[in-house]
Amino acid sequence: MADLDACLAMDRDPLVTQFIPGPWDDPAAHRAFVTERIRHSFPPGMGYWCLFTPTAFVGWIFVAPEDMHGPEIEIGWRLIRAAWGQGFATEAARPVLDHALHTLGLKRVFADIDPANAASTGVARKLGFLPAGFVHHGDWGMTRFMVEAATA
Repeated sequence: MADLDACLAMDRDPLVTQFIPGPWDDPAAHRAFVTERIRHSFPPGMGYWCLFTPTAFVGWIFVAPEDMHGPEIEIGWRLIRAAWGQGFATEAARPVLDHALHTLGLKRVFADIDPANAASTGVARKLGFLPAGFVHHGDWGMTRFMVEAATA
């Protein structure tokens, strides 16, 4: 819970959350959502990892069951705007993806990304993800990117 306020502040930036459905405009619902994610009992080896430079919080990476229940396993990343374009997402996601596929032995991992989010699409492609279809999260349409253990 030590990083809760930093996560909330990051999410309050409308450019950070513009491609991600969530309760960002409702402070109480937003706090409850993030708190539940932080406190959730993830399967062993899964969860959220906060990212820091030597001086500050810059975001997080996660590997978790889809919608917290699975069975599919998702990877995601979110960074503060000041950290964009510096390679942090790719650098941090690569070992987390390797952990998911090789240490945890997962056969595949997906990332759902809004088609307009060119930066996250670029990160996914650098990590070896390929488009695998289109999914909906409520009113949001997302491209599902998939990577399989044999190709990562």
